[in-house]
Amino acid sequence: MGLFTVEEARDELAELLPVLDEIVALRADAAELAAAVQLNGPPTGLGGLPELKAAQARLDELMTTVQETGAELKSLAPLLIDFPADLDGVPVLLCWLEGDRALNWYHRTDLGFAGRRRLAQDDAVSRATLEHD
Repeated sequence: MGLFTVEEARDELAELLPVLDEIVALRADAAELAAAVQLNGPPTGLGGLPELKAAQARLDELMTTVQETGAELKSLAPLLIDFPADLDGVPVLLCWLEGDRALNWYHRTDLGFAGRRRLAQDDAVSRATLEHD
């Protein structure tokens, strides 16, 4: 897949937010169900093994939906999504972290999350370029 511009990544994120919200909710349900189905696990009103399997299947579907956009699902807990991009000729990942409602961060691909920086609001769109396959 090609690279995203900042604007394209933000548009894609806006479309994905309902999916990402569902992933977060299902992740919590799956964790609770997984604990409940263990021997002597704490009871839950969410159900049992069939509900756990259904939650896991739905999580797989939702994660595939995210990845089919060209975004990279980096972590499930916390949910972390990266959009490959290029800023001023430097390969970067536009970075969205669970709890964010907008895409305002990036990091160089060679630095990872530790190198995360805030996108400059005034020039981020003009600095990002799209590379076609």
